[in-house]
Amino acid sequence: MQIRELWRYPVKSIGGERVSSVRLLRHGIEGDRGWGILAQGSQMILTARRTPELLFASAHYHGPDEVSIALPDRTETADDSVLSAWLGQDVSLVGPSDVGGTYECPIDPGVEQEWVQWQGPAGSFHDSTKSMVSLVSESTLGDWDLRRFRTNVLLSGSGEDAWVGEFVDIGETVVVDVRKQIDRCVMISRPQPGLDRDLDLLKFINAKRDTFLSVGAMVIVEGVIAEGDEVGPSDDGVCC
Repeated sequence: MQIRELWRYPVKSIGGERVSSVRLLRHGIEGDRGWGILAQGSQMILTARRTPELLFASAHYHGPDEVSIALPDRTETADDSVLSAWLGQDVSLVGPSDVGGTYECPIDPGVEQEWVQWQGPAGSFHDSTKSMVSLVSESTLGDWDLRRFRTNVLLSGSGEDAWVGEFVDIGETVVVDVRKQIDRCVMISRPQPGLDRDLDLLKFINAKRDTFLSVGAMVIVEGVIAEGDEVGPSDDGVCC
């Protein structure tokens, strides 16, 4: 399998950017989920599960300490007051902490009345302590738009689900530990630029794929990866 596309999403739940090559670090792709929008009232990191407006903006990574958000009206900003006016509540654009973000998700996507909360990993704004970089194959993705799933790495071929529990080589130097299949929530059904609301998508994945699409991995050996790199299980089945 080869890398077909690489995507970075600098701000949690906000649209991202395609890159041709990128450094893979301990917390995943450099700059990926490096920022979140904190609701001052609830002290939770906003996601498109409850704040679907986020999907209509896009974020751009300018370096380790700088990110900007392009709002639907094309305003480019990182200013808290501008973001608060856009979202209609007091918010702050924040970087990662030693505590990690607090998130929430509806228990029943069809009802969205009961929500569960959890604490994410420190050092980034990923949802899971077992997934800092996500991968999906063209076969699994099919005709669905990759933007709905916010997956980092699109691969040629098929078979990534079988990698769970294995070390996987990316390019000549990078090694990741594939630890889980990624379960999907109501966010993938939300509308965003060029994509309409699609509740049937979530129903299909729940029924036919047992809620999962793409796999999540932790970075074991850091390095640069690029479109065209070969990806597959480590030859000897063990890392390093």
